[in-house]
Amino acid sequence: MKIRNQSPRGGTELQFEYLRKHVEHSLLNQVEICTSVPEKTPLHPTQINILWQKNSWDQPNLNPWFKDKSNHNKYDWYVFNSNWNFEQFTKNFDLPREKCLVIKNGIENVEPIPTVYKKGDPIKIVHHCTPWRGLSVLLGAMQLVKNPLITLDVYSSCEVYGQSFFEQNDHQYKELYEQAEKLPNVNYIGYKSNEYIKKNLKNYRMFVYPSIWEETSCISLLESMSAGLYCITTNYGAIYETGAEFPMYVPYSNNYKNLARKFAVGIDAAAEMLDTDGINQHLKMQQNYVNKFYDWNIKAQAWTRFLKGAINAKQ
Repeated sequence: MKIRNQSPRGGTELQFEYLRKHVEHSLLNQVEICTSVPEKTPLHPTQINILWQKNSWDQPNLNPWFKDKSNHNKYDWYVFNSNWNFEQFTKNFDLPREKCLVIKNGIENVEPIPTVYKKGDPIKIVHHCTPWRGLSVLLGAMQLVKNPLITLDVYSSCEVYGQSFFEQNDHQYKELYEQAEKLPNVNYIGYKSNEYIKKNLKNYRMFVYPSIWEETSCISLLESMSAGLYCITTNYGAIYETGAEFPMYVPYSNNYKNLARKFAVGIDAAAEMLDTDGINQHLKMQQNYVNKFYDWNIKAQAWTRFLKGAINAKQ
């Protein structure tokens, strides 16, 4: 099956695109940046070698490399996308902290919701995450949601990671997609580009993500917050660090049936809050928070300071 997205374009690829777009190439050309999997690209013999680590510490494609401490000095710097991720790597692998720093992920160009919710309006909610991160729990929750005004659009597919990954993995989730298509309050859409999703988030009221995956950050959450959506998610991995006090957090549980029940209650409760006093101020503060701390113009300044310092120190 030929897919539209031939090459991987997940969070790691998007962040690298933004880095090259927002940071001076005169600096980037003096360093060698490898993303997530150590030595995926060859180490440079003379330039500063940086591992930009976005994957979780327990991933099998990088765990053995980090367990071997003789590898740790191969990179001059390790850049992590959250404090949670930094702590996991230093705790589990005794990675030298003096070679580590945190520069969080960033976002750009998210169109905000143009109107205020009015009681009785339809409540369109959205989920735009890969299928193994909690879609099964969400579909279970949607069968228990009581509010008849709520409908869910699901953008979920392995296509985001390109042709090869899609062919190897997407068939595992066929039954899940078919379940979504059969539910009366769910519209299964499948893959859409990040640009399409960012442009269309303004058409929704809430972002729902019962994460069962230890996120090291969460770009889909940041984009939804920036658009002004009320967000419901779990407090798992680095999600709480990413969302701060703004989303509604449902306590994570590895009993997924129980998690689905709790998440359904959360969705109904969040929907009831959309027309309450203070919600618009809350969502405006949320937008301001994300735009102040996670805009890529701000992230570019952090990367520029870091790269200049690293280059000067080596010289």
